[in-house]
Amino acid sequence: MSAGPITRAAPPAVAAGGRTLEIDALTKRYGSTVALDGVSFDVRPGEIFGFVGSNGAGKSTTMRIALGVLAADSGEVRLGGRPVDLDVRRTIGYMPEERGLYPRMKVGDQLTYLAELHGVGRADARRAVSRWTGRLGVEARLGDTVDALSLGNQQRVQLAAALVHDPAVLVLDEPFSGLDPVAVDVMSEVLREKARAGVPVLFSSHQLDLVQRLCDRVGIIVAGRMRAVGTVGEVRRSGGTRLEVHAPAAAPGWASHLPGVEVVGHEGGRTLLSLDDGADDQRVLAAALATGPVHGFTVTTPSLTDLYREVVA
Repeated sequence: MSAGPITRAAPPAVAAGGRTLEIDALTKRYGSTVALDGVSFDVRPGEIFGFVGSNGAGKSTTMRIALGVLAADSGEVRLGGRPVDLDVRRTIGYMPEERGLYPRMKVGDQLTYLAELHGVGRADARRAVSRWTGRLGVEARLGDTVDALSLGNQQRVQLAAALVHDPAVLVLDEPFSGLDPVAVDVMSEVLREKARAGVPVLFSSHQLDLVQRLCDRVGIIVAGRMRAVGTVGEVRRSGGTRLEVHAPAAAPGWASHLPGVEVVGHEGGRTLLSLDDGADDQRVLAAALATGPVHGFTVTTPSLTDLYREVVA
């Protein structure tokens, strides 16, 4: 199946002063390879936007263009209606997928230096470093070099580097990769905290169960094109009605002849069906009963993971 663009919901209430990050019709080619083909979406003040797609779909390319690391062939990135130039980029907190910390530099010195590069004074930078390393649980490692840290702690320090200059927007590429469950919870709460303060938060992730729990809206990109954009609920509902039927005696193809019904999966007497609009669920029930006893007949909504698999396929 294919999911088209979805009507967007109203933005959440946020603190005053937030600005919308707009990704407007970005295209990017490398020779004959189309990396981005008219990619458009926005991230509103106070919302967490999950950007999902397979490796090579265009997520990192989009984020690098948003940060000015790459130039688009066409299209524009704006923050609060203003094109992203050097001054605007200084207000963005960025966490790249390929972690960019200096391995032999001490954590505290490095974070202070990075805050100062964004225009933060030395005293304020040190206070910010103390705050965020404490919040992220790495305050005891300020005197250690980055290469002496575990991968999980390096990840926490990398997030601190994106936060120490009090960014107006957060752009995070795979921030949860390699984290243990406790660290995932800590990082999730930090992102919620920034969103509550009115900051637009954009992050990519392959952990779709986490995206489903954490995000206000989500965008699915496939081969450089946006295939679905909307709230998590809207995107899930775009997959149509699902029925899970537990009919132990039914053969795998028992529902394949029914109009408007697609067999999504069959295992152990349980069949998952996708119903088009107008398909008759009572006819499905009658067909199931014709095979023998029916122990379960449940209407479900596809998870984001299920829908993603179908959209990508």
